[in-house]
This record gives sequence, C-alpha cells and structure tokens, in this order.
Amino acid sequence: MADIIDGVSHTFNEFLLIPRLTTKDCTHGNISLTTYLTKVSDKCDLDAMRLNIPMVSAAMQLVSDARMAIALAQEGGLSFIYCSQSIEEQCKMVRSVKLYKAGFVASDTTLSPKDTVATAMRLRAKTGHSTIAITENGCNNDILVGLVTSKDLRLSRIDPNDSLDKYMTPIDKLVVAYEGISLHEANDIIWRHKLNCLPIIDRNKRLKYLTFRKDYDASKKYTSQLVDAQKRLMVGAAINTWDYMDRVPALIDAGADILCVDSSDGYSEYQFDAIKMIKNKYGDKIKIGGGNIVYPDAFNYLVEAGADFVKVGIGGGSICITREQKGIGRGQASAIIDIARERDALYQRTGVYIPICADGGIVHDYHISLAIAMGADFVMLGRYFARFDESPGKKTHIGNQVVKEHWGEGTKRSANWSRYLDTGRPDIIFEEGVDSFVPYVGGLDENLQITLAKLKSAMISCGAKTINDFQKNALLTIVSPSSIVEGGAHDLVSRPMME
Repeated sequence: MADIIDGVSHTFNEFLLIPRLTTKDCTHGNISLTTYLTKVSDKCDLDAMRLNIPMVSAAMQLVSDARMAIALAQEGGLSFIYCSQSIEEQCKMVRSVKLYKAGFVASDTTLSPKDTVATAMRLRAKTGHSTIAITENGCNNDILVGLVTSKDLRLSRIDPNDSLDKYMTPIDKLVVAYEGISLHEANDIIWRHKLNCLPIIDRNKRLKYLTFRKDYDASKKYTSQLVDAQKRLMVGAAINTWDYMDRVPALIDAGADILCVDSSDGYSEYQFDAIKMIKNKYGDKIKIGGGNIVYPDAFNYLVEAGADFVKVGIGGGSICITREQKGIGRGQASAIIDIARERDALYQRTGVYIPICADGGIVHDYHISLAIAMGADFVMLGRYFARFDESPGKKTHIGNQVVKEHWGEGTKRSANWSRYLDTGRPDIIFEEGVDSFVPYVGGLDENLQITLAKLKSAMISCGAKTINDFQKNALLTIVSPSSIVEGGAHDLVSRPMME
C-alpha cells in the first residue's frame, strides 16, 4: 500500500501569528523587506541576488509582460516573463525592460502612416495608451514621421478605414529631443512648450523613447527599485524543458537577469537535466530557479541539479485545478513548513542557503506574512497582480463590476497548456486550469503599498525588523473552524446604505 504522511495537509487559513514583544525601534521606517532571491553561501554572499520586497509575479500570459515587469521592478520586486510564446517575443519583452529608463518609455504603440484609424483604436484598447508613435515601417527604433494622440482623432467624424497619415502630427511640427538628454532637461522642454509627450530620437531620426509629462514625478517616487550593476531594471524569464537549449542563450543575450523553469510538477528528470545542463554551461553567469515541488525529497533533488532557488506549491493557485483533476498536490502551509525545515537542515550541514518561493495558495494579504513566517523567502503571485492596470488582461464588465481576464497556463486559452498533457492521444484532453476573471482594483503602486504596509505591521507585532528575524522569531498557532469565524466581522447587523 502507499506510504502515508503523518498529519493533516494544512493551508494558510488554518494558521495565525502569535504576537511577540514589539520593541520601540520596531517601526515601519525601520523595517527592511530585503530578502535573498538566489543561493547564498556562508563563505560569500556577493554573488547572491536579492529582492527589495519579497514578491515576484508569476510567469503567466495575463500577468507578467514587459509593462508589469517594469512596474514591479520599480517597486523592488521582480517579474518572470512568461515562456508560452515564441523565443523572439519573449526576448523582445526582456529587452524592453532592460532598455527602460525612468521617465523614458520605449513605445509599445507604434504604427506606420498607412495603418488605419481602426488599427490604431484596436491598439489603444489593447495597451490602454492614447499616444501612438508613427514610424516609416511601423516598428520601434525606426525613423519617426509623426504622432497620433487623442486630440487628433475625432472618431464621430472620421472614417475608421482612413490611413493615419491624414490625422497624424508630422515630425516637422513636433518638438523633439535627442538621445542622451537627461530626464530633467526633457521635463524642462515639456513644460516650456506645454507638451504632454516629447519624442526622443537619435541623430538619424530613429525613435528611441517617448517622455511624458505625467511620468516625471512618478520617476522620482520609486526609492526601492530593483536594478542591476548598470542601474537597469531587473527582470526574470521563464523557460520550459523542451526548447531550453535554444531559449536560454537567447534570453541571456536579451539581458535576462534570472531564469525559472515553468512546470506544474518539478520533481522530474526533465527538469533535473535542464537545470544541470544550464549550470554546467553557464555557471554563475545566469541564475535559475526550479520547481514546483511540495516535499523535501523533491527539494533536495533540484538542489542537487544546481537550482539557485526552489518554488513550492502544487494545486494551490486560484486558477489551478490540478488537485481536482489528478489528486496531486499538498496544502501550501504544510509544504512550505516541511521544505523550509529541510532547507535549514541543509544550511546547517553545508553553509549553503537555498531560498524558497511560496507559489500559490495566497488569497489574502496576511497569507504573505504567514508564508514568510513559515520559511518562504519570497512569494510568487498570479491572481494578485492580474487585477491591476499594469497586467495584460483586458478589462470588461460583469454586471456592475469591472473585471479583468485571468486564465491559467493549464487551460486551452494558453499556448502553454499542453505542458500538462502527454497522453500520446490527441483525442484525450483535459485541463488543469480555468478561464476566469478577477476583480479590477486599479493601479499596482497604491494597492501594493497597502499590502506591504500590512506585512510590515505583522512583522512589527512579531518583534521583527528583517525577513530573517521574522522567520526566526515568529510563533504560529493552528486555528479551529470557529476561531476562523471569530476572526472576521460577526454577530452584527449590517449598516444600511446611506442615501
């Protein structure tokens, strides 16, 4: 018969933190959320990568594109650009993040003069951006010939089949600046000429960036940006186990700072071979994470392969139905606690610390605090980030609620869904994810800052000023079903809506 693990498979909802002594110097301003992202040794931690906040976005089509990667890196986190797309398209996203300069935006809305108004409107709807750069061939880094803004298109009076050259403001009537200008100088030009957008071109008139009036103040508020040695924003990229020999060198060339194998079940020889080959070939030139796993045996297996961090979690994601379909997985809290113990034991034996990432099962903000207290060094989130303006999903309405699209990588909607299915029979098909929506909540920054404030408050109540202190000092208790009810609003009469 099968071996059975002693104890119940626990989820985050079944735990609470017990307050510890809060000292007078344990304040929000003194809390550090910096955490290790990759392997670190007692002997030398100079090669280890760190996050400035313990959050990364999942390698999903409707979560982690270039726009999300830029926004999250500005906050101190990291995105893993999804691999369920061509190598060329993924590398293009990585490059756009690495080329980004605060206040200088590489245009993602570029068309040619012969493209139609209808094409421009579709592009606006897709990106949410109203300014469209017009270049000779409709490509970035091509010769700029004009701009189309919301002021140029009076949609009720024009033919959607008209070409954009009829409505664009040509370059000879535009104020432009040249590559190499500082953001401060660009902002002076914008204010002097009362512009909303200033194109930045090179000496051959090729478009390099767009600078917007609204971005100047925003560029000055990010004090925790995650940047590399050249002060460029950092970005991760997902890979798979079948085309990695072609994808990895292309991603390294594009500038990816770190890779992660995207797999629903990482305890496999396929993943072991992929990680081992990459580490043997590139060494510390590129860091790579493995997973997903839920048991210590699998953790040790991926560490042996050379993984620089390990993702924990199978079946706990909001759009994941692996447990329903195959009966595979484990409660996320139990998985993290067991693997964190194994990680700490490995550290005691070898002096090598392998960070673990909690991927899945996080529904409420306080679950992030619990995951880290249980031993996770950072968390990976999909649904959380899918709700924001910066995610690629389209907004729509369901009744009176604004929502955004969100589907799993294990659905047919994803080009990646076949990774879950290898029956050898094309007529035998089942999915391990759902196609759904998430409530739209606005921009990333304001929502993320609330989440981080909650995490800091939890750390303060536990007397911890660092992630490491939090993991060492936290005291957890298992809660009963009735205490879960007690923890929320209860036994009240709802206040009627005021007119």
